[in-house]
Amino acid sequence: MAFPEPKPRPPELPQKRLKTLDCGQGAVRAVRFNVDGNYCLTCGSDKTLKLWNPLRGTLLRTYSGHGYEVLDAAGSFDNSSLCSGGGDKAVVLWDVASGQVVRKFRGHAGKVNTVQFNEEATVILSGSIDSSIRCWDCRSRRPEPVQTLDEARDGVSSVKVSDHEVLAGSVDGRMRRYDLRMGQLFSDYVGSPITCTCFSRDGQCTLVSSLDSTLRLLDKDTGELLGEYKGHKNQEYKLDCCLSERDTHVVSCSEDGKVFFWDLVEGVLALALPVGRGVVQSLAYHPTEPCLLTAMGGSIQCWREEAYEAEDGAG
Repeated sequence: MAFPEPKPRPPELPQKRLKTLDCGQGAVRAVRFNVDGNYCLTCGSDKTLKLWNPLRGTLLRTYSGHGYEVLDAAGSFDNSSLCSGGGDKAVVLWDVASGQVVRKFRGHAGKVNTVQFNEEATVILSGSIDSSIRCWDCRSRRPEPVQTLDEARDGVSSVKVSDHEVLAGSVDGRMRRYDLRMGQLFSDYVGSPITCTCFSRDGQCTLVSSLDSTLRLLDKDTGELLGEYKGHKNQEYKLDCCLSERDTHVVSCSEDGKVFFWDLVEGVLALALPVGRGVVQSLAYHPTEPCLLTAMGGSIQCWREEAYEAEDGAG
């Protein structure tokens, strides 16, 4: 006789603060997990990029080479490379192990808000205040981008990449999805300047946050509005949003010092997590576990579920 499958555990929200790390790099503009969630990157207003083990609270390397504050960064699928963009209008490709600049791509006419690798880490996509997304070939010596996507009518605030799609949010109030297989562009009008966009983990939905203090969940294929999430404050800053590791909750930074969690299906507020006094500038959610990183001022905070017990040496 077959035993019934064990019930999946109810989702747990990361609400226990494990660590606060003073990053020592001015204001932390962004915090990002690497692909497997073991390490994180912090982008500093002091022009540096830093690599950490957040659970242990250890600094592994500092990357210096930007001429102005670093605004976003991403790691490659194999953890061998990093890319970053910032106020110096440059996109930088780094070697993780040596800490050296491999390439510096110039061509944007304004600060670079957002950077992403494609899945193979052969191309970096960068979105800028100059209203363009530029695609840079990591293996080529050519100085110009291999492609420029210039449909946005105002600055590009957010770029995300799947295996065959590019999702972009713009201050012009539109979320654009480029389907590279079909060679098609799909556009959804939100109306308010967009601060962040992302795919759901199952790839069926897109989440978009905007300066009307509202997050919207859309069906990726039809553009149908599936849910709206409110209660946080986002009227001035480019703040991050995401979905939890199992797509059960919508998560957003807020300008009032909290991180907000809503039940994705019900749309109700599940938790307003107090981080501190000030703007929660950035957040990153672990790819497979209920673990959250937040950035406020010059430090980052690492959060886990209540039941979490730190392993020896990791607490």
